[in-house]
Parts: sequence; C-alpha cells; structure tokens
Amino acid sequence: MPRTIDLIRASKLPSNMMQFAAKGALSVPPDENIEILVYLAKHNKVFSDLARMTLAGWDENASLAAASDAKTPREVLDYFIAPDNLRPPLLPALLENPSVSDSELAKFAISASRESISVMLQSARVRASVGILDSLRSNPYLKAEDAATVAKLLGSTGPQLAPTPSDSSALRAGDTASGMAVGNDAGKASDDTDEVPDEAVSAYLAEHAAAIVAEQDKAFHPVGGMVDLPGLDSPSTEEVKEVPAISGNATNPAAPHTGSTPGTAAKPAPVAAVKRPAPVLAKRENTMQKINGLDVKGRIQLALKGNKEERSILIRDGTKVVALAVLEAPKLSDGEVEKFALQKNVLEAVLRQIPLKRRFMKNYIVVRNLVANPRTPLDLGLGLMKHLLVQDLKNISANKEISETVRKLALKMYKQKLDAANKK
Repeated sequence: MPRTIDLIRASKLPSNMMQFAAKGALSVPPDENIEILVYLAKHNKVFSDLARMTLAGWDENASLAAASDAKTPREVLDYFIAPDNLRPPLLPALLENPSVSDSELAKFAISASRESISVMLQSARVRASVGILDSLRSNPYLKAEDAATVAKLLGSTGPQLAPTPSDSSALRAGDTASGMAVGNDAGKASDDTDEVPDEAVSAYLAEHAAAIVAEQDKAFHPVGGMVDLPGLDSPSTEEVKEVPAISGNATNPAAPHTGSTPGTAAKPAPVAAVKRPAPVLAKRENTMQKINGLDVKGRIQLALKGNKEERSILIRDGTKVVALAVLEAPKLSDGEVEKFALQKNVLEAVLRQIPLKRRFMKNYIVVRNLVANPRTPLDLGLGLMKHLLVQDLKNISANKEISETVRKLALKMYKQKLDAANKK
C-alpha cells in the first residue's frame, strides 16, 4: 500500500485532504507528516503558504527528532537548514547530522544571524571545515571577536583562502561599519573614476563562460517590456527653437539662411530655429540603440564598465548573466542597489543575488526594500524580515501588494517587538 506522501506526489488526494495535509492534520507518523509538509511547502502552489506556517509552529520535539536523524529525507533536512526556515533550537542537531551536506551548511553560513554564528562556532564539524568557515567569514553579521576566531580556525585547519573579488570589495567598503548602514553611501563609487580594468571583465566572462555560450544569441529584451528613460522623448518645435545659436561663423550647411519659416513670406529664418537638438538628447537617444546593437558579451562588458544610466537599463536584461553582471560593476553605488531592490521589473535571480553581497546587506534600506518588493521570492522576504525595525514591520503588514504570508508574519513580529519594547 503506498504511503500518503506518495499519493500526494502523484496528486491522487482530493483537495479537502490536501488542506488537512497542509495543516498537519493527517493520521500518519510524525516523520511522514513533516515530509508531507515540506513537500507541499516547496512544490505545491496552492497549499505552500499554509504548509510553511504549519511547519513554523510544528512540535519542537518532533522537529528535533527529524533534524537529528541521519535517515531523514534530504529534502526535509535542506528545508530545515535554509536560513528562511531555520528554528534556532534545531541548529545544533542539524550541524552535526552527517546527512546535511557541507554545501548546505556553507550556504547557511553566508547569511546566518549572530545567534546562529555563535552556535556554529561551537560545532566541532564547523570548526574543522575550511569551506564552512570561509563562507562564515563572508557573513555581514560576523562580530570582530568571531571574525578573529574564524581566522584562527582557518589558519589551523589549512591555508586561508583568498577572498573573492566581490568579497574583497565588500570588505573594503564595509569593514569599518558596525552593523547595517542606514541609508548611507558606504562603498559608493563614481562614474568619473578610473576605467574598470579589462582583467575584471575577463574574469567575469571566464567564470560564466558556459552561461554565455548558452545565451550568446539572445538579444536585449528588458523584463517588463520597453524601457522608458527620462528625457528620451523627441524634442518639440519650441524646444528646438530655444537652442542657443552657435557663435562665430559656424553655420549649418544643410540649412541655408535664404530659406523661409513655414507660414511667412520669404522672411529669413533665425539661425536657432533650424538648429539640431541639443547634443545631450542625441546622446541619450543612442543609449538604447547602443545596447540593442550589442551581443551578450558586449552587454556584459557595458554592465561592468558602463555608466549609471546604462546599468539602470541592463539590470532589467532578460538574460540572467547580463543582469547579474550589473551587480558586479565596481562603479555601482549603494543608491542604485536600493532602487534595484525595490524594482518589480527585474529577474528573480537579481533579487536573490543582492543579499549574497556583504556590502549590500550592510545597507538597511536595501534589506527593507527587498522585503517590501512584491516580486521578492517568499523564502527570501521571510528570511530578511527579522532584520527590520518595528515601524517598517508595521508598514509591511499593511501593504496589500505583498504576499499574505509575508504580511501575517510581519504583523506577528511587529507585535512581538512592540511587546518586548513595552516590557523594558
């Protein structure tokens, strides 16, 4: 006789039974109940939110038993260790469970909370793993004393790995900051700085060579449709007439002074009336033409070396490898990332990549904007919400554009933080 989880995978249960399953109300063993809930949370669009909420409040002893058991299905363990789903009491068991892969622990280490970092540094497995420690070193919430402990452990477990280019820039930009920067321009770069070295472009192209080959024939197609840029409308007749005349003997040979203005009789036309649009308009009009004429490699190079206006267009590129290149641009400012985090017309991959950058996660506005963005993936928004201030939690709980699950959790956290503040 097939197990209930097999019937659910095969979509053979009626909808009312599926609802019971999402509430954890089926008469099945505790371990199978958890497996069912995880499956629904990850793969069922109708009942995923309900299953997530059920798992968040599931019996702690049953959850701990599953987290400790090496025979627990990999999908369940991966769900438990994901930063967005972790219940702190389960972490010690998950860290020592051999069925939880080092790669999952390394992924968790990148964005673990300060409390989780303390638990991880007490784990024998973590202290002996170079890969997990190196990921932990990139965590934006790592305290100075914990960073020293990680560095010491890395030195004793083997050669310390050199930081990646993105980590190096993040360390330069944010190591002097304590906690998250609120609306600052830490690490801000100017488009007037020196040219981006070709080595940086070559490194990105080499790292993503397979993706580039797969997407090499894709033309520029912005997410959400055509790009609207301010100032790109064709200038009106009045605007053209207001262009100042060029001094000296410089004239336009294509427009001789003997012509007449329409509607007048043989009256010489003013020089300003036949001038071409201001050069800045022509330059802006050519931005889209330039991007449309580039292949994937050309757009990647422009994303890394271009100016702010070009980055604001390329971040919307439907080709993932191009859009992600914008986030690697050395000239990218915090203000730009704050806007990207709130945009609804970018790829989901862009929103997922932003929190992986240590420099960006030090900016509170970036974190707040990601949670407030309706396009942000549910698991990402729920995980970042714990960093928000009370007032922002209240605002998000009332934002009807955001998922109901996010709003409910925001309201719950708002009330908890408010109660905690009133008790002090």
